[in-house]
Amino acid sequence: MSDLSQIVKAYDVRGTVPDQWDERVAEALGAALTRVLDEAGEPDGAVLIAHDMRATGPGLAAAFADGVRAEGRAVIELGLASTDMLYYASGALGLPGAMFTASHNPAQYNGIKMCRSGARPIGQDSGLADIRARAQALLDAGTRPAAASPAPVDRRDLLPDYAAHLRKLVDLSTIRPLKVVVDAGNGMGGYTVPSVLGDAALPALPLEIVPLYFELDGTFPNHEANPLDPRNLVDLQRAVVTHSADLGLAFDGDADRCFVIDERGEPVSPSAITALVAARELAKHPGSTVIHNLITSRAVPEIIREHGGVPVVARVGHSFIKAEMARTNAIFGGEHSAHYYFRDFWFADTGMLAAMHTLAALGEQSQPLSLLASVYERYVASGEINSTVTDQEARVAAVRAAYPQAEADELDGLTLRFPDGAWFNLRASNTEPLLRLNVEGPTEQRMTSLRDEVLERVRR
Repeated sequence: MSDLSQIVKAYDVRGTVPDQWDERVAEALGAALTRVLDEAGEPDGAVLIAHDMRATGPGLAAAFADGVRAEGRAVIELGLASTDMLYYASGALGLPGAMFTASHNPAQYNGIKMCRSGARPIGQDSGLADIRARAQALLDAGTRPAAASPAPVDRRDLLPDYAAHLRKLVDLSTIRPLKVVVDAGNGMGGYTVPSVLGDAALPALPLEIVPLYFELDGTFPNHEANPLDPRNLVDLQRAVVTHSADLGLAFDGDADRCFVIDERGEPVSPSAITALVAARELAKHPGSTVIHNLITSRAVPEIIREHGGVPVVARVGHSFIKAEMARTNAIFGGEHSAHYYFRDFWFADTGMLAAMHTLAALGEQSQPLSLLASVYERYVASGEINSTVTDQEARVAAVRAAYPQAEADELDGLTLRFPDGAWFNLRASNTEPLLRLNVEGPTEQRMTSLRDEVLERVRR
């Protein structure tokens, strides 16, 4: 009997296959999603289903489709897709969807990201808990959804439409020639990048793409498709320098996140990319709101204000960002984990569109990326540091007590701010016995000192 509490997380389904979940579980989740959509008044219509390059994806997606069809909804199979391509389909067609992917997790994992029509997220507080309960009831009862005449299945290829849509949002046709190394990590970027940036059916772009690991392979033979880990950027950094490229782009497994490397082979902070894209979007939509999460650099809200925008901080996590974007009608949102959200993309996240904005910003002027990005990188950050602890609340309380004069914020974990501009955020993982620390300071010495102080108290 499967315990769905182990795989249904705050934002999606994620677990190892087949020991934590399998096709039987996928079928129950498909039926449960359909019932939740029906009872929530979601208009009658098909459910979009797509999967990434993992070997278990097609079987799980097919079983999920069986559950949907048994409950009376038709299915549109998109086949291979990136997560943001599934969001495009949901927005353009006005249909709910399910994307089978485990993003940056290792090969034995798979998962599902679900959305309502218009790419509206389904998270723990917006339907996912109900889906879990209904699927668990089906599994516990040992019953399977069944219909005398299952709803039909259609198959569609929306990759050309997705590529054309992104090209309309960012014009790259007039930029200066750029050489770009792209590390797809054997993930879905290897499928979408050629269509978006080099499709012969679309007008040619002044881009020379140097591909790295474009072969779709869910075993990740070269490195994990997780650009958050610096070890997975080494090959890209080396290739950028070797090829004298203008920049490098690294995508995660389902290509909804994008990391940027400058011409020296140095990473560009996702906070700097957030500020850069925010400035570009505010130039088109003056006075608009821009969302950022609470672990982005304090340079982000500063730059948003300097460009006439209204910064709004949100908790870490795509469901919180998307909810704030919808509430405020924000033009753009960015997270320090390299998720980027666009109002022009149904408030959904897309690494490809962020990459295109970066290419446009670089190609519209003559400076190298290192100089362009330096305008948006004003402070020194630690990056996220994880500590394994069994008493998370006690450790956070001990850290808080050590800095009684600091300004405190408990929007998401504990954030302490100091008069010299230094700050840190310490928050518990939702799924593991971890505390996650992010520190920023006005100088390298201040950041390092504060980081070491806090880590000593966390790990004492």
